[in-house]
Amino acid sequence: MRQRPPGHGTPGNLPSELSTFVGRGEELAGVGRLLESSRLVTVTGVGGVGKSRLALAAARTAAEEAREGCFDGVWLAELSSVRDPALLEFTLAEALGLTDHTTRPPRSVLAGHLAGRRLLLVLDGFEQLVEETAGLVRELLRGSPGLRVLAAGRRPLGVDGEAAFPLAPLEPPQALALLTARATAADPGFTVTAADRPVLTELCVRLDGIPLALELAAGRLRALSAEQVLARLEDRFALLTGGTRGALPRHRALRTAIGWSHELCTPAERLLWARLSVFAGRFDLDAAEYVCGGPELPVDDVLDLIGELLAQSLLAREETPAGVRYRMLETVRLYGAGWLESLGDAGRLRRRHRDWYLGLATWCELDWFGPRQREVASLVEAELANLRLALECCLDEPRERHLGRYLAGTLWFYWAGCGRLTEGRHWLDRSLEGGPADEEYEGSRLKALWVLGYVAALQGDAVPSMGALHACRDGAERSGNRVAAAYAVHRMGCLALVSDDMARAGELLGEALERYRETGELNSNVLMCQVELAMTLAFQGDLAGAVALCEEVRDICGERGELWTKAYALYVLAYAALDAGDTAGARRLLTECVGVNHTFRDLVGLVLAVELLALVTAVEGHAAEAALLQGAAEPMWDGVGLRLFGSGYFNAPRLMCRERAGELLGAERYAACARHGRSLSLDELVERALRAPEPLPEPEPLPAAPRPPGPRGGEVPGAVGTAGAAEHRAPGRPGGRPESRKPAGSPKGEPAG
Repeated sequence: MRQRPPGHGTPGNLPSELSTFVGRGEELAGVGRLLESSRLVTVTGVGGVGKSRLALAAARTAAEEAREGCFDGVWLAELSSVRDPALLEFTLAEALGLTDHTTRPPRSVLAGHLAGRRLLLVLDGFEQLVEETAGLVRELLRGSPGLRVLAAGRRPLGVDGEAAFPLAPLEPPQALALLTARATAADPGFTVTAADRPVLTELCVRLDGIPLALELAAGRLRALSAEQVLARLEDRFALLTGGTRGALPRHRALRTAIGWSHELCTPAERLLWARLSVFAGRFDLDAAEYVCGGPELPVDDVLDLIGELLAQSLLAREETPAGVRYRMLETVRLYGAGWLESLGDAGRLRRRHRDWYLGLATWCELDWFGPRQREVASLVEAELANLRLALECCLDEPRERHLGRYLAGTLWFYWAGCGRLTEGRHWLDRSLEGGPADEEYEGSRLKALWVLGYVAALQGDAVPSMGALHACRDGAERSGNRVAAAYAVHRMGCLALVSDDMARAGELLGEALERYRETGELNSNVLMCQVELAMTLAFQGDLAGAVALCEEVRDICGERGELWTKAYALYVLAYAALDAGDTAGARRLLTECVGVNHTFRDLVGLVLAVELLALVTAVEGHAAEAALLQGAAEPMWDGVGLRLFGSGYFNAPRLMCRERAGELLGAERYAACARHGRSLSLDELVERALRAPEPLPEPEPLPAAPRPPGPRGGEVPGAVGTAGAAEHRAPGRPGGRPESRKPAGSPKGEPAG
């Protein structure tokens, strides 16, 4: 989700600071100076030395110093949980808030987005993908003159022009300040006395000033005195050095501190630490209880044990849109993972992790057709790193590939409904690479096929879409899977709809609704089929039939609390309201539609709604605002794979708006307003679309401009009566109205699903 730093207008996604940033003033200034002279700065150093904190502090400073309107933000991409190089580009696109429905490689999408922008990209935790990250950064910097990159890792990226900033441990005074701050945060009654200051200073020296080691030690000062902490740490050092006093190498000092913390944990705390290492990134309490619980670790004890690990700085607690999440620092996680491997329990824990996220996806699919759609979208977004890990776990094991197909297919609502088509295509293609499934798992293969056909259709990739849908239908007919056959026919109709073949689309969608009805299937997909059938009717002139279908969908969605499909029904109803001259009603419907589509990052629905809203705005008499909205919609088409920009049906509102507003404004002013619209961010566009029009100052009326004709049969009210507009009157309606067509087997007023 795109955010803005508190109190500032610079866009970005930097997290809020959970604790104070202690010391490092000179280092912070040094990184800032390097960013002024170099486009790639990498903060390097040993694990736990504070690279991430320094990079984030420098990024926040850059955001605060940026002039609003002259800077496109500061964006953080956390890479530590990414293991598969193929997911690197997806992770960066996700961090930048990009939504792309095309078949373009994610790298091309990134390059295109960054090419004309001035922003700072922060990359944290790239050690496991150094070469791949270096190659991507090199390519992006070459093609994006306004891009700067601030990276944090244990070694430089090795890219030409890179400025490395080696980060040293804290000096004793700074180390003592950090230790004191963290100990006070854990225990407000903690104070540094003259008697224990030398002991605490010695503790800082023995820990070599490494911030993570100091924070772990601070967590122990709740229960132990400074002398006890130092004595126990000295014992640990003696084991590694054979009793020889002296500084350990810094990486060994950190590992000693982590190992010492591990020894001070209770057996149950150590076991939970090891088991939590199977998670990628953040996780919640329910997941921890299921994955980590067992005879040796009762589920009822997990919450209290998590509290203890939090108190010892081994876990961090974070607030997310999906609720409270916990996170383990990568250095700490790796120690736990090594311990889990030594216990011989890693494989079993990975399978439990996989099973939890298979179950989570299943429940999310069910909840998608209900009042929790927003929560489901936020939940899957928050758990994406773990869902990816579960997919990899399934697909890396040939005997479990069917589970990967099931999971990739079950997440259809996220791929199609939340702007993740490209990543969904990646997983679906990969899951089907192994060829036909065993007969026992044919259902998973058929589901993956129709979802692949659906995703490819939305990307405008007709040939692979049709191939997958035919394979699904044929397999469903052979195996007698009537539900899969219905989905295949439905998505064939969807493909015909977006290909402008309205007659064929109507036939297939009507057949699909009848098949759904026979099997008792009712969910967002079934209702979307009814909306798509309504579109074919509306585009062929039968607005009454389209309205009847969409009002029924709106009612069912209202009863269920469903929003995503409802937004498309509202689009068709707004289309009909505008034709009937009810511009106020059309605006009300479209603003709701825009809000829902933006919430779910559904770019196709959003761009269609904004373009129709622009036409409504033009009809209302706000020509400059209409031109601005139209201009703002145009860049969105770059991210839409569907070729609707040239569709004789879907494209008609755009052409009519351009003609009407252009005639009233004149070519030069229309172009200026549209250009201003193209400069708006997606968030700014949506914010503007959701409020009443605030038109730019209108020019003096042109004496020679003809008065636009009023409503006529077959025209959108206020549409300019030129030859060009006549070809698209009542978008897609070439002449008279054909007879009303109802879905096969669905009498008027009776649910089609």
